[in-house]
Amino acid sequence: MFFERPDAGETAVLVHVDFHDEQEREDPGEFLELVRSSGVTPATLVEGSRRRPDPKTFIGSGKLEEIREIRELHGADIVIFNHALSPSQERNLERALKSRVLDRTGLILDIFAQRARTHEGKLQVELAQLEYMSTRLVRGWTHLERQKGGIGLRGPGETQLETDRRLLGARIKAIHKRLEKVRTQRDQNRRARARAEIPSVSLVGYTNAGKSTLFNALTESEVYAADQLFATLDPTLRRLNVADVGPVVLADTVGFIRHLPHKLVESFRATLQEAAEASLLVHVIDAADPDRDFNVAQVDTVLEEIGAGDVPQLLVMNKIDLLGTAPRLERDEHGRPRIVWLSAREARGFELLQEALGELLAEDLLETGLTLAPEQGRLRAALHELNAVQQEQFDEQGRILLDIRLPRRDFFQVMARLGENAEHYLPPGALDRPEWERP
Repeated sequence: MFFERPDAGETAVLVHVDFHDEQEREDPGEFLELVRSSGVTPATLVEGSRRRPDPKTFIGSGKLEEIREIRELHGADIVIFNHALSPSQERNLERALKSRVLDRTGLILDIFAQRARTHEGKLQVELAQLEYMSTRLVRGWTHLERQKGGIGLRGPGETQLETDRRLLGARIKAIHKRLEKVRTQRDQNRRARARAEIPSVSLVGYTNAGKSTLFNALTESEVYAADQLFATLDPTLRRLNVADVGPVVLADTVGFIRHLPHKLVESFRATLQEAAEASLLVHVIDAADPDRDFNVAQVDTVLEEIGAGDVPQLLVMNKIDLLGTAPRLERDEHGRPRIVWLSAREARGFELLQEALGELLAEDLLETGLTLAPEQGRLRAALHELNAVQQEQFDEQGRILLDIRLPRRDFFQVMARLGENAEHYLPPGALDRPEWERP
């Protein structure tokens, strides 16, 4: 029911209204991208301006008549609003326009329904659609509503409506139970990765920022990537090797968008939990987008909403090929990697990204000189096995002078295994952390 679309392309009249309140405003360009991503053919865009929405029909009577005439002129199948409509506004608009009416939330839900591929993804989309539909059930049964009270004068609409609500409620409850099982399985997988001390990195960002293109290039995968909104819906996990860190779990997640419907955030909480519990968030940004600062703020808002606001972030300015600039790595005042400028499509700047990931994920990295006696060949061999030796020399007394670089955890583990006192071999201050690593 929810994942079937008509074979013939639908034609739509689009409606965008500018409001004085900045919080109420939407982007007409993004609206057009959403419509095209849904597979609907836009006939024309009707624009207007209001101080605040009309409580009954969202728009004024003059604009309503204009839209009705334009719809009939183009023979459009549907009228789509770039705003969230209340159930009563949607119902009144359909009655006045004699046409199907869809709001921004319904449009996004439709795109999600088309993109969902996995069983979990389809369940999450269906849950969001059912909860959205539950407030609009009366619209489909207006012809059965009772007109007056009294015995023998009650229509069957009330009974049918209650039946539909009960069925919807039962289905919603069943989906919640199945998603709870998925959530439990994900939690178990995350705990297993934590026990194995495998860091996790989640790609997050505004929709169509290039996350999947970057994901494919880094992991040599074939995740669906296209120049359209919400090309990726289902999360994908792949293994990535990072210098000085080793294996890392990289997750590609659904893109965010301004005014992302709250029901979608709730329904996709199991998926978005990958971001909330990641060791590091790689926030991919379309560097060529004139609204990139606003988009970054929208992503941060959703991250706060899902409990991922405190997870460390590395910003990746993607699509520098459109800007004609060279790859570069920017650091903060403590020397910590903050922004990587790269092109995922042209695979430029990846070595800088690897460098940044290595530094941020290997926060317990030990980089120092080590002096070993000639008889400590076992320790020398163990450090070579860990690929920790950067440089090796011998002095006149035959002592081994090593420059080592490895995680502190690995260093202490190998020393304990060989029965050695780690601090005995390190110079004073070698175990101190840099200022930006200290709690």
